[in-house]
Amino acid sequence: MFNKSKENTAPQGEVMTFLEKGAHFKGSLSYEGTVRVDGEIEGEIMTQGTLIVGERGIINAEISAGTVIVGGRINGNIHATQKIQLLPKSMVTGSLASPCLIIEDGALFNGISEMKRAMEPSYQSERSLLGG
Repeated sequence: MFNKSKENTAPQGEVMTFLEKGAHFKGSLSYEGTVRVDGEIEGEIMTQGTLIVGERGIINAEISAGTVIVGGRINGNIHATQKIQLLPKSMVTGSLASPCLIIEDGALFNGISEMKRAMEPSYQSERSLLGG
């Protein structure tokens, strides 16, 4: 039930919850800490923590999280305040928004992505700096 691969290691002291293969969840999920999904979720996921989608995980949801690491499939938009990482066997369809986006070789991504720094200057400020 518990796999000790490096993909599902959480920072020391952080509680990790698992949704195993064969488990189905439908609705709105909010939590603190880290959750690894190898089952199926449909609906909405909201956390400031970490969402890890294992290779067997399937998510059809709107996701708002601190960090999202994808090894399985996601259909839906992902907004991460820290990082989105698409692992080699992942398949993601939807919009991605995060200050850090990592797409590894072998990952499939169909959608649009948006990356902004936390303190990105406004368009007007950029124009005045460029003499426009």
